[in-house]
Amino acid sequence: MLPPAQQIEELRRGAAELLTEADLVRKLERGRPLKVKAGFDPTAPDLHLGHTVLINKMRQFQQLGHQVIFLIGDFTGLIGDPSGKNATRPRLTPDEIKANARTYEEQIFKILDPDKTVIDFNSRWFSPMTATGLIELAAKYTVARMLERDDFSKRYKSGQPIAVHEFLYPLVQGYDSVALEADVELGGTDQKFNLLVGRQLQPDYGQEPQVVLTMPLLEGTDGVQKMSKSLGNYIGIHESPTEMFGKLMSISDQLMWRYLELLSARPLSEIRKLCASVTEGRNPRDVKFELAVEIVDRFHGAGTGTAERERFIARFRDGALPEQITETQIQCIGESAKLANVLKDLGLAASASAAYRLIAQGAVRIDGERVESRDTALAAGSSYLLQAGKRGIARVTLRKT
Repeated sequence: MLPPAQQIEELRRGAAELLTEADLVRKLERGRPLKVKAGFDPTAPDLHLGHTVLINKMRQFQQLGHQVIFLIGDFTGLIGDPSGKNATRPRLTPDEIKANARTYEEQIFKILDPDKTVIDFNSRWFSPMTATGLIELAAKYTVARMLERDDFSKRYKSGQPIAVHEFLYPLVQGYDSVALEADVELGGTDQKFNLLVGRQLQPDYGQEPQVVLTMPLLEGTDGVQKMSKSLGNYIGIHESPTEMFGKLMSISDQLMWRYLELLSARPLSEIRKLCASVTEGRNPRDVKFELAVEIVDRFHGAGTGTAERERFIARFRDGALPEQITETQIQCIGESAKLANVLKDLGLAASASAAYRLIAQGAVRIDGERVESRDTALAAGSSYLLQAGKRGIARVTLRKT
């Protein structure tokens, strides 16, 4: 096991906040593997690359010799996490939660080592808990402290309803750390309040408070809002290799560095060298190729990424991509925008009618694929590489208004 200072240097990679480093040093100096917990509510059946930011950090803990616990919140999923919500979140049915939990188990081992991963469900300790036990847990936290939480505070001040069961969510998540005797808990920056509840509850149960390590929320392909299926700016880990590769190639050159830091398994020293090479004149597209190959290989098997790179290059072989491609953002009212209107707004066609003619001629491509239908629409929140005619090319992101 590496010395504590070296471990912390590795673990700080991409992290937003570590509370506290002194506590983590003290735990590491004991020389025993730490129990590292991350909880996932099975609210949707498929994981996307945004979810893998936490899973990648779990893998890093595994590589450093620590025990990782992937906790599926099948009980907390019945409550619904209110984090970042301005209204009460709809509750899932038990059958929906069970189905989603099964798919999570299938997907996480594309990243985590199954021999070094413990999968647990928080219904294991909450289902047998009596009403008395829940009241005793609730007695350990005050309403005033709950209202310190930003989203609760805003809803309270604006007169938006807060259901009593929503106050239970942070307590239940905090108690998970007690039940597992967690040394470290990982979560997104939007989970900081919930993670700290666990840290504050543990001493009440005679345990040493856990260390909290928060990770940033990964921006989606639009480079603006966090990756989300509802916004359409996501890259799903179950998507086809071609779709995944194309979406990764569509992100901006600036966002590429963020993805390398949070998603790549490359050492930071190697990423710094890649950055230096671009500064010295290397085409950032080539670095993006390396990122896309690595991610596609991870989820679809070694060699798949290289094959997709060759297919991607072949699609543009008739008209090579220019060194610099204009990157534009367009406001999108609603869930989508007609491709013809987008081509007109970008100046890739003189009018919508001209855009329709280009489509009919087979002269329009999206991410290298020829467009067949004049009714093609582009989803809000997504980024695309558009080609119209022989010379018209642009990368566009549709920002949802």
